Amino acid sequence: MAVREPGGAVQRADGATLVCLYAAVALLIPARLVLSGIPMSITPATVCGLGLGLLWFCGHLVNTLNTAKGRNAARSALFLFIVSQLATYGYATMHYLPADELDSADRTIVLMMGAAMAGLAACDGIRGLARLELVLKTILGLITVVAVIGILQFLTGIDLTEYLNLPGLQAVTQDDFVLERADLRRPAGTTGHPIEFGVVCAVGMPLAAHYAFTAQARHTPSRRWWICLALISCGAMMSLSRSAMLGLALAAIVLLIGWPGKRRIQALVVGTAFVVLMRFLVPGLMGTLYGLFAEIGNDSSITARTDDYAVAAVEIAKHPLLGRGLGTYLPGKYGPLDNQYLGTLVQNGFIGLFALLGIFVIGAYAALRARGMSRNPHVRDLALTLVASLSVLALGAATFDLLAFPMATTLSFLLCGAAGALLRAVRQEHVAAGVDPPTVRVALSRLIPGKGGQT
Repeated sequence: MAVREPGGAVQRADGATLVCLYAAVALLIPARLVLSGIPMSITPATVCGLGLGLLWFCGHLVNTLNTAKGRNAARSALFLFIVSQLATYGYATMHYLPADELDSADRTIVLMMGAAMAGLAACDGIRGLARLELVLKTILGLITVVAVIGILQFLTGIDLTEYLNLPGLQAVTQDDFVLERADLRRPAGTTGHPIEFGVVCAVGMPLAAHYAFTAQARHTPSRRWWICLALISCGAMMSLSRSAMLGLALAAIVLLIGWPGKRRIQALVVGTAFVVLMRFLVPGLMGTLYGLFAEIGNDSSITARTDDYAVAAVEIAKHPLLGRGLGTYLPGKYGPLDNQYLGTLVQNGFIGLFALLGIFVIGAYAALRARGMSRNPHVRDLALTLVASLSVLALGAATFDLLAFPMATTLSFLLCGAAGALLRAVRQEHVAAGVDPPTVRVALSRLIPGKGGQT
């Protein structure tokens, strides 16, 4: 199988192509649709992820499939996460579990394996900067489509995902994909909830900003990327989600720290103009967003989340290392835990919590290490972009149960794998040029403009 690149050259389908197909399945097929005819609620994306994991394993058995070998920080983080999930599942199923909890544990371990293995496939299957760019642009394009569907839901109240039903799939829930808050619609796009929709859009914002601001320097058209940035930012705001707003703010801080002064000014001007424009185009939107934070002390959804801490503390004390069992803390049975870190402590223990943190921390480290090693301004900016997107997901895990939502989970593992692929690509460029990679100390000194590096 081969695909034709924009320049006319023929590029054989490879790991990057498969990761793009996986991302399309994960982000475009509505979250409520699962495979019909089987007793377990499994999404098509999970099946594709497990298939990528099988190919990843086979690729490491031979030397002819161009699968990356050698140490990689992101791969280690992903592998340790998989091991922690299997250990928790084994620990929980050693003893009696009620039928509903056992069914949930079985389903959850399959979902986690599918997503994590797709991350491994991305880390070792994306070879070179050009193929990594293809994957990231594909993810950006898919998030834009999700945002457009959500914007149409917000403006019209029509759920377009009802027309995305595919043969062989069935809806696992009948939840409405268009909710309401303060007399305004809350869209979900193809995701499972408006919160997830907002966070997914916030993840795409740094990617869109990267390609929009760097297009001119690379002598490529920039209009499409500015359109993507505008649509994704609109989607994040229309989600009416605190998690999305906090994610956008954190991503902006990360980008502004690493960007050069001129771009910071441009970004602030563009951001201010966008906010003013949204205030006039969508009356009541900015006021509602302001109210989310101004009245946070009186919000019942916030107090409901903190009320669960006492129950969680008891469960953590019973099983501190490996938790009570992956997927065994059922919200309908024990109450919701709208904090993924707390939920992971309950279900996976401290070992599982450190493994989850490793996905975000080690993924960011791999991207920052690549930024510090490279002298290429575009590569450095791309690395900073990955850090910003991972930061959105890391913060989102503190504000809602991220791993219960498949699209946010997918992006977490894919971006960690992408950071590992970027680090490997930069190292290979050093090897090809006969240059020894800089030490960690020197690389760190290059991370911020004015500290010995370029942007």
